[in-house]
Amino acid sequence: MLPTDAPQITPILEAARTAARTLATTPTGLKNKALHSIAAALRGSAAEILAANALDLTAGTENGLPTGMLDRLRLDDARIDALADAVLEISLLADPVGEVVRGSSLPNGVRISQVRVPFGVVGVIYEARPNVTVDIAALALKSGNAVVLRGGSAAENTNRVLVGLLQAATLQVGLPAACVQTIDPAGRAGATELMQARGHVDVLIPRGSAGLIQAVVTQSTVPVIETGAGVVHIFLDESANPQWAVDIVHNSKVHRPSVCNALETLLVHEAAAARLLPGVLAKLSKSGVTLHGDERVRAIYPAAVPATSEDWSAEYLGLELAVAVVDSLDAAIAHIRRYSTGHTESIITNDIVNADRFLNEVDSAAVMVNASTRFTDGGEFGFGAEVGISTQKLHARGPMGLPELTSTKWIVRGSGQVRA
Repeated sequence: MLPTDAPQITPILEAARTAARTLATTPTGLKNKALHSIAAALRGSAAEILAANALDLTAGTENGLPTGMLDRLRLDDARIDALADAVLEISLLADPVGEVVRGSSLPNGVRISQVRVPFGVVGVIYEARPNVTVDIAALALKSGNAVVLRGGSAAENTNRVLVGLLQAATLQVGLPAACVQTIDPAGRAGATELMQARGHVDVLIPRGSAGLIQAVVTQSTVPVIETGAGVVHIFLDESANPQWAVDIVHNSKVHRPSVCNALETLLVHEAAAARLLPGVLAKLSKSGVTLHGDERVRAIYPAAVPATSEDWSAEYLGLELAVAVVDSLDAAIAHIRRYSTGHTESIITNDIVNADRFLNEVDSAAVMVNASTRFTDGGEFGFGAEVGISTQKLHARGPMGLPELTSTKWIVRGSGQVRA
């Protein structure tokens, strides 16, 4: 329950609970109609969204927000269009609510089935990511959940406009505006209340920096699905294709360095280091990447700056990369076990035995062979969008889409049976 001295957001949470009961039984067709209304509102109000976003970007620059966070904060016409496309894609996905997970009939004729049901009220705490406002609202709506958002001061103007559009779009099709609400006006105190709102909020999902996520995990009395930081690794095996190595490493680091699936540490087998590193690192350097190399890396590529012990656990979220030469596949796996946050790891190899070992022995939410780490994404996995990428093992792991926003309940149908 909320503490007695924290009444600010109680009406919002109570309205969300009421809206959740409505959404739980809302037909799929009406939910899809709401999603189409949201997509149209985003496209039709792009100028208003961008004007609000410009205010946030100006304030963020003046307040010294890191480059990576400014990139996540920034919206433009293409990103707004992509958000609308993602909402429409969600409308095309199967509705998970009511799906039968498993079922059976007992010898006495009692029929038992386990079906998917919404969580109810989902709270989300995030920072400087206005795309999350739309993505999570759309996924929550399709999965029958009401959502309460705390988007942070960095995106306050953008989120205020977006939430207003989302509420108007749902109202337009006859659903309650309280399906999507924000507690941003309540500030940090509101975030604290949300974390303590056990009984009002069914699950809490943090998205943002490692510090934000850890604060929510440690302070919350509401069950938390932890979305993790991304200290992401690629290992170039002895047999790696040189062109694949260049292309995959570059894409993983440079394509969008501010996101959690971007590459942060590159490991190279010592037998392939002289063959692979010059081409891989030259292309990265040409793209403006600062390379932090160990002694063996710097012997091959002197332009790299000396790596420190902190570099192996760094999530740079920018154009920086830690690079190390390792003695073997075993050494690469050991390094990953020590420093990985359990997000995404990839091996570049032509050795099927090594590929299978890597897949089986590396314990991360997504493990890849000969592919860019940038593929760990709800949109790329066909989910339309994502709630986040869970690095924990309970309930959900990896990119979270519609099914991950549901729980289950058991349905039992009888005809007068009693237990003997």
